[in-house]
Amino acid sequence: MMKKMSIPTSKASLVLFLCQIISALDVPLDSKLLEELSQPPTITQQSPKDYIVDPRENIVIQCEAKGKPPPSFSWTRNGTHFDIDKDAQVTMKPNSGTLVVNIMNGGKAEAYEGVYQCTARNERGAAISNNIVIRPSRSPLWTKEKLEPNHVREGDSLVLHCRPPVGLPPPIIFWMDNAFQRLPQSERVSQGLNGDLYFANVQPEDTREDYICYARFNHTQTIQQKQPISVKVFSMDSLNDTIAANLSDTDIYGAKPVTERPPVLLTPTGSTSTKVELRGNVLLLECIAAGLPTPVIRWIKEGGELPANRTFFENFKKTLKIIDVSEADSGNYKCIARNTLGSVHHVISVTVKAAPYWITAPRNLVLSPGEDGTLICRANGNPKPSISWLANGVPIAIAPEDPSRKVDGDTIIFSHVQERSSAVYQCNASNEYGYLLANAFVNVLAEPPRILTPANKLYQVIADSPALLDCAYFGSPKPEIEWFKGVKGSILRGNEYVFHDNGTLEIPVAQKDSAGTYTCVARNELGKIQNEVQLEIKDPTMIIKQPEYKVIQRYGQVSFECIIKHDSTLLPTVIWLKDNDELPDDERFLVGKDNLTIMNVTDKDDGTYTCIVNTTLDSVSASAVLTVVAAPPTPAIIYARPNPPFDLELTGQLERSIELSWIPGDENNSPITNFVIEYEDALHEPGVWHYQTEVSGTQTTAQLKLSPYVNYSFRVIAVNKIGRSQPSEPSEQYLTKSASPDENPANVQGIGSEPDNLVITWEPLKGFQSNGPGLQYKVSWRQKDVDDEWTSVIVANVSKYIVSGTPTFVPYEVKVQALNDLGYAPEPSEVIGHSGEDLPMVAPGNVQVHVINSTLAKVHWDPVPLKTVRGHLQGYKVYYWKVQSLSRRSRRHVEKKILTFRGNKTFGMLPGLEPYSSYKLNVRVVNGKGEGPASPDKVFKTPEGVPSSPSFLKITNPTLDSLTLEWGSPTHPNGVLTSYTLKFQPINNTHELGPLVEIRIPANESSLILKNLNYSTRYKFYFNAQTSVGSGSQITEEAVTIMDEAGILRPAVGVGKGYSEILFATSPVMHTVRPTFYKVQSLYPRIRNVTTAAAETYANISWEYEGPDHANFYVEYGVAGSKEDWKKEIVNGSRSFFVLKGLTPGTAYKVRVGAEGLSGFRSSEDVFETGPAMASRQVDIATQGWFIGLMCAVALLILILLIVCFIRRNKGGKYPVKEKEDAHADPEIQPMKEDDGTFGEYSDAEDHKPLKKGSRTPSDRTVKKEDSDDSLVDYGEGVNGQFNEDGSFIGQYSGKKEKEPAEGNESSEAPSPVNAMNSFV
Repeated sequence: MMKKMSIPTSKASLVLFLCQIISALDVPLDSKLLEELSQPPTITQQSPKDYIVDPRENIVIQCEAKGKPPPSFSWTRNGTHFDIDKDAQVTMKPNSGTLVVNIMNGGKAEAYEGVYQCTARNERGAAISNNIVIRPSRSPLWTKEKLEPNHVREGDSLVLHCRPPVGLPPPIIFWMDNAFQRLPQSERVSQGLNGDLYFANVQPEDTREDYICYARFNHTQTIQQKQPISVKVFSMDSLNDTIAANLSDTDIYGAKPVTERPPVLLTPTGSTSTKVELRGNVLLLECIAAGLPTPVIRWIKEGGELPANRTFFENFKKTLKIIDVSEADSGNYKCIARNTLGSVHHVISVTVKAAPYWITAPRNLVLSPGEDGTLICRANGNPKPSISWLANGVPIAIAPEDPSRKVDGDTIIFSHVQERSSAVYQCNASNEYGYLLANAFVNVLAEPPRILTPANKLYQVIADSPALLDCAYFGSPKPEIEWFKGVKGSILRGNEYVFHDNGTLEIPVAQKDSAGTYTCVARNELGKIQNEVQLEIKDPTMIIKQPEYKVIQRYGQVSFECIIKHDSTLLPTVIWLKDNDELPDDERFLVGKDNLTIMNVTDKDDGTYTCIVNTTLDSVSASAVLTVVAAPPTPAIIYARPNPPFDLELTGQLERSIELSWIPGDENNSPITNFVIEYEDALHEPGVWHYQTEVSGTQTTAQLKLSPYVNYSFRVIAVNKIGRSQPSEPSEQYLTKSASPDENPANVQGIGSEPDNLVITWEPLKGFQSNGPGLQYKVSWRQKDVDDEWTSVIVANVSKYIVSGTPTFVPYEVKVQALNDLGYAPEPSEVIGHSGEDLPMVAPGNVQVHVINSTLAKVHWDPVPLKTVRGHLQGYKVYYWKVQSLSRRSRRHVEKKILTFRGNKTFGMLPGLEPYSSYKLNVRVVNGKGEGPASPDKVFKTPEGVPSSPSFLKITNPTLDSLTLEWGSPTHPNGVLTSYTLKFQPINNTHELGPLVEIRIPANESSLILKNLNYSTRYKFYFNAQTSVGSGSQITEEAVTIMDEAGILRPAVGVGKGYSEILFATSPVMHTVRPTFYKVQSLYPRIRNVTTAAAETYANISWEYEGPDHANFYVEYGVAGSKEDWKKEIVNGSRSFFVLKGLTPGTAYKVRVGAEGLSGFRSSEDVFETGPAMASRQVDIATQGWFIGLMCAVALLILILLIVCFIRRNKGGKYPVKEKEDAHADPEIQPMKEDDGTFGEYSDAEDHKPLKKGSRTPSDRTVKKEDSDDSLVDYGEGVNGQFNEDGSFIGQYSGKKEKEPAEGNESSEAPSPVNAMNSFV
């Protein structure tokens, strides 16, 4: 027996028993052992006791058995020997007792009905099978019968009988119609357990002629059909009408309409009945009632409750079903049928009987010679079964006697058995409801110990969990088992171990120190044997960062973490489940190494998510709930830097590497993107943390490379989009062993600081790079390209060494090697250095200067020999300076300028020279030490250039018709001045400029009086100086010819667009420039004079702009009179014209111009109409004088007609009408009026400007807008004149005129077409 209770484990399971015996040997199911041991027969497979076969197929009666030696088989039929050799239709399978009766080749199943029993026999005994009753299945046809139609009154009950033929096994019954559709069933209409169809009450819709009962025989796969049954339901009204003449008054006229009736039971009949059922079967009780309304059935058990979990209601609660019944289910069951008119009940008395069932079945017994044993056979049943014994298939009373055997009722007792006592015993337990038959052998064996567990078997268990070490054994007598730890260890005893009877050693709580070799020893009186097994203890698998409860908004993204820690020798697998089932097959679910991410979350993602981690030894899991919500008006999520990692652990310590693991802190709603790992070297730089490496935010372990002779500790910093966490707490310290250096110093250089030395420098190794104590450097050097040996010196931990007494600037090979107390670093690489530099010895020669223009010159020189440079050639420097200006002949302080030209360059450009000046320069070579001697000074001169602007321009002494100008000479004449140029022109109140006048003035003048100027006129002056090369930049100024208005801008210098000719005396160098008009920038921006020149499918839009420079214009247009939105076109650059394309011919359009960035700044609207395209230089009659006169006459006639109509409507009232006069061909070239100096321009009364000369107005000097609002203005060349429906003339006149630009102020404006006539009405 066990010394302690065994602890079962699936990880250390063994198949330990062939059978279990009381006070006997256990025989393990070891194939090799079973092949060697003798064993009586055992029946392993047999056919069922009641075996119904298909009469159309071969009959197979199974009987399989095993034993050593293999058993032979024989059969009995109906209690007598069945000689299969004499029946050609019967064969037995090889190495088996299974019979095959060949029915398909002429045999008849009915001929083989009977009771069969199989016997398996070898030299140690005989085992027998159950009595197998063979019966062929039967599916007889329905007997023919004449079925009368069923005539039923509405509301009456009805039973349609099925009465299927008796088959084997009984058939399955169902009702269908002619269309093979199942008849619908309900609480009113249902099928009983006997197959009949019951109607609690019939309705007119129950009338039909195809109620058909079907019987399905499963064994033969056949269906039998009963003849259709006809049902006709009559209502009381129709019944009275159709058969009144054939029935007596009491039969029909006394009949009442359909009336309700209380329930009546259709089955079972009477008030009580009985039912017997066998233990373990299904109990079915049925109550079907008639009545109107349809009754409802309820079930109760008198004196008790219906058994929970085993009770079911079927057929609309008409059938009570109790599964797996037992004796406790016996009792009275009452069904109650109830409707609104009353109730009826029936009591069924149920008795549960029991066929025999085992309490203790006999089990095989393996004994050693001289041992004792027992076979026990205990069964129960109702009534109680009788027990009988057989030995090798023969009743024990007539079997051969065995002195070691004694029968005592249900027990056989064996004492001092011998090998001849081996036999197979049968126990038969039977009552009126059935029987049980069990075989159990007694096998007497004498065998030395055998250990069946493989040698050196490896067991792996998790720390702090039970470890079970197997020692499966066999021997007869039963061996004793002992366990030792180690090959020569002492025997294991004590409470820390549990020794199981099957040889297993259990360590209830295995620790790391439990690992090792264990030896199992088995011994009996026939021998001794031992076996060794190995035990390894593994670290448990843990989930160190479990998934957490999440609430996520719909269509968001969520991630569950499952970060694990496991034994490095075990390979874990991670499985994610949703609601304990597999994850949906959806690409939105992304399973990473340590996490599960769900993209675009939906409501169906709600649930519990479980992370399961499995290894070959253990399994852990953790779950979290995901709740999906709609976007609520909740406060915004607070994002913050992550919390620092924690629980840092160092594992896998090696000399040059170690594994660091950690647990991440809370990410604070922003996923961790990466971890930064830092280290501290407490040996060399305590308190200073250095960057080691960084890993992805999904990792929690990192393999770190180490250096020798460093006392490491590590910390981890988490990083997300918000920032870095605080560092984690430092890990434990880990000191690596010393070693020779792995690397040599970097950035080794050899550069001399003096002409006779070589300074060797390097970057010293850092503390952790030294790899050990006693860090030094071996410095070596030798002159390059000379067969010298290396000169070496060992220095302390410094960063430079100076070699003295070297030649000036010669190349050296240099190397520096690190070493410490444990040895040298690898051989270092060599670098090339140079000893110290000295100043260059010679100056560049053959210096030449080529003057390109007045401000630029090019200098050339010959390079110096490299040997004379005595250092690294860095380039050449050119020193140059201005000696004097050739125009003023005056010297000033000399300021030298320096230009450096890198490398071995032999020329350069000298920019920024002053014109008409004398310069000197020299050239010097430069190395790392400094500059060499200068070359001889080279003199060169620059030619003349254009002068700067005059130093000032003042305008004084203004009178009515004169101004005095004074100026200063240019600050930088850049040559000999030849003259001055003065240009001026008048400015009117619309900021337009008049004719430009130019005057040439001798260079020796410094003032000028201008006479014969217009009074009350503002003038703009442009003044510059010239040399023989050209004109310099100009200076501008403005002045007015009235003294008290000198500082005031007149509201109107001229009116209109024309200028009169300016008359004053001129000198021979004075001439008039043809007038040009262009805009002067206005104080307030505006766009005016929007004009259009339209063709068939396009129009040229032009305008005038006053305002800040660099305005970006746009043009908006649309169909005139339409409510559609304006279409917008962007103008490229700051042009003042634009071509609209893709217009519709013959359509009136509206247009306006605006400037981007100036809110609300747009021009007024203009209207134009497209028409046929015309040649650009076509002469139009609209420019002819006779046509203009004709148009004016037509306009006057229309105006007179309108006035007459208006007077008649107002009963004779008189109103003045403005008279028209002939329009000039081009108002822009009208002469300036001589009397007031203004520029003449036509204007109507609304302009509030003086009328032009020759115009007439009414005597009261008023023109009312409601009387006349028409004017003919600005005629030019054009086409397509026409009248509108209201009589207005909307034809447009356009032409192309080129204005000549004023000198120095050229305009690129598009031509401005003349505006169309205004409407007369």
